[in-house]
Amino acid sequence: MKRILGPLAFGAIGCAILISLGVWQMQRLAWKKDLIDTTERMMSAQPIALPEAPTEATDEYVPVFVDGFIREGEVHVLTTQRIAGPGFRIIAPFETNEGRRILVDRGYVPEEQKNAERPIGAAQLNGVLHWPDERTFDTPENDVEDNYWLARDVDQMAEVLGTEEVMIAVAASSIEGGPQPVPLTAAYHNRHLEYVITWFGLALGWALMTGVWVVARLKD
Repeated sequence: MKRILGPLAFGAIGCAILISLGVWQMQRLAWKKDLIDTTERMMSAQPIALPEAPTEATDEYVPVFVDGFIREGEVHVLTTQRIAGPGFRIIAPFETNEGRRILVDRGYVPEEQKNAERPIGAAQLNGVLHWPDERTFDTPENDVEDNYWLARDVDQMAEVLGTEEVMIAVAASSIEGGPQPVPLTAAYHNRHLEYVITWFGLALGWALMTGVWVVARLKD
């Protein structure tokens, strides 16, 4: 019996660790689903007037409406659409009737329309407040001089276009013939189900290996 105590203890500890990781990922899965559901409910709510001092911490994904003017100047951010293919998001300055200047993500245009003229002027916009987090450790710097951006960096775009560090992802615009609005979804990665399967699968494999090891020791 003493010959198998070591392998049994080792196997039990390993299984316990792997199962606990699987349970933790199940909890994370439930939390992430709730977060996504809450965000989607928030985005489908009735739009409100632009808050006085919106922040990412308190106003991310809040639906808003604004009246004012789309002004001259654009930032072109490389993107792709599943059906339409590669193109650019058009970010422009918007001046509200109260005199505030903010950023608006007007939507998508195909590559060949990058430098085309687009209608500007008086507009009523509905959309969602958004501070996208698109930059990773290996994302190249935005080419401001050639207006070829690889990430929507709200702070940097606000500096270039002379606006507040606030952006609305436009869902509907009163101006016809502009970029195609891109529907915003809750931008949360949710791979926790994969992790649950992985950890529990490893626990099962560990248990089977432990059983084989114990049987082999008993036969010696």
